[in-house]
Amino acid sequence: MEILESLRSKAAANRRHIVLPEGQDERTLQAARIITDRGYAKVTIVGDPEDVRKRALEVGVTLDDVEILDHIKSKDFDKYAEAYYELRRAKAEAKGKPAELTPDEARKVVEDPLYYANMLVRDGKADGTVAGATNTTAHTVRAALKCLGVRPGLKTVSSFFLMIAPNQSFGEKGAMLFADCGVVIDPDPVQLAEISITTAESCRLFLDVEPRIALLSFSTKGSAKHEKIDKVTEALSVVKARRPELVIDGELQVDAALIPRIGRSKAPNSPVAGKANVLIFPDIQSGNIGYKLAERMSGGMAIGPVLQGFDYASNDLSRGCKAEDIVDTVVITALQSIACERARLERSK
Repeated sequence: MEILESLRSKAAANRRHIVLPEGQDERTLQAARIITDRGYAKVTIVGDPEDVRKRALEVGVTLDDVEILDHIKSKDFDKYAEAYYELRRAKAEAKGKPAELTPDEARKVVEDPLYYANMLVRDGKADGTVAGATNTTAHTVRAALKCLGVRPGLKTVSSFFLMIAPNQSFGEKGAMLFADCGVVIDPDPVQLAEISITTAESCRLFLDVEPRIALLSFSTKGSAKHEKIDKVTEALSVVKARRPELVIDGELQVDAALIPRIGRSKAPNSPVAGKANVLIFPDIQSGNIGYKLAERMSGGMAIGPVLQGFDYASNDLSRGCKAEDIVDTVVITALQSIACERARLERSK
């Protein structure tokens, strides 16, 4: 699809370094071969080199030109174990609490390839991580949270799906962002606002357009009254206070957000109704149902969930993913890493 080819071309033109810590997974090894051959990124696989190469040959893949890192034997292992301990100790002290683990316990944690991979990124030796083919979402996200942290100014890590529909009248020639369908189960108004803000940034990054954000509900502009609607309108107020330049509106029903005729009828003064390219769902239940309905009934594509809100780039995979899914997630992570680096540089000025 056109949007995917554009993202792949951008990644190839800005070749970043992405770590894949699940070195025994055959899909990961196949993806590493594809990514290297197509030049989308430099890849490092974490694992015992002999075991990884043996597994690769079993699935018909050669990795002679791909870096394979035995993190346990790495010269940086002690440094990262100590750095992780200090990171968690400082975090606990900032909250007025005792350290959550000992130096020996920190070493044990960093033996986990996911934690080591993220510490590698934090140290500037790589640009991002992609995992989750064999690890749970909870474990993958937790490792990134503890090693990489949330971007300053935010409290919420969330996710979005890049939705690509055959009907090009929706969004940007069929491309839209849906959030949050994968991480925050029942966001409060502030969390919903932060999900909206970070998804707006993701819209600019991946669709290269200005976001038009619809905060979804079962009501449009007061057509019903309920505390669940109040949460959505409170989130709108928070976004407008924090980021007044964003084009955002709510509460909107999904038909009012997407279909111009209905948008004009239900919300005639809305800057978003009928032309939204970002849909913000009020909770994960509605978001998960919404993206799967859109994908399955339209015959479209759902890419994600893509994580957002970290200070460095890291992404989770579905355990049912295919090698090509890993390839595209690496492409997305590579592009996110450029934006994350730019944001860190801006803060340091």
